[in-house]
Amino acid sequence: MNPSERIDQLIAELTDWRGKTLATVRKTILEADREIIEEWKWMGSPVWSRDGIIAVGNAHKNKVKLTFDRGASLCDPDKLFNAGLEGNRWRAIDLFEGDKVNERALRDLVRTAVDFNQMQSKKKAGAGTRAKVRKSSKT
Repeated sequence: MNPSERIDQLIAELTDWRGKTLATVRKTILEADREIIEEWKWMGSPVWSRDGIIAVGNAHKNKVKLTFDRGASLCDPDKLFNAGLEGNRWRAIDLFEGDKVNERALRDLVRTAVDFNQMQSKKKAGAGTRAKVRKSSKT
């Protein structure tokens, strides 16, 4: 079973509000950028990535948690992050029964995360090129 099928199965197994919420979150994330890929990691967690992890989704007993890998580095003008604020890397959105997903704001946040990942990828690629140039100049 591929990751997308596993996520489908997880959502189907969550027959209460958590399944609907996770389905809405998933749909919104995938709409933000057509090149986002779905993965299945850490023994049962949906993960959305593009040039690095964007977010991990988990259904808990009383909430759906969407954790952004580099959330502490992202601008969040709509103040979606409401959990994990004390960390220096991760930030999360906890959604509880009755909460409405702000789809526009979530799409914007996902796009910001993609942009951040791409910027980090370019920095790493540039650093590798500079190292090669330094090596070649010594010979």
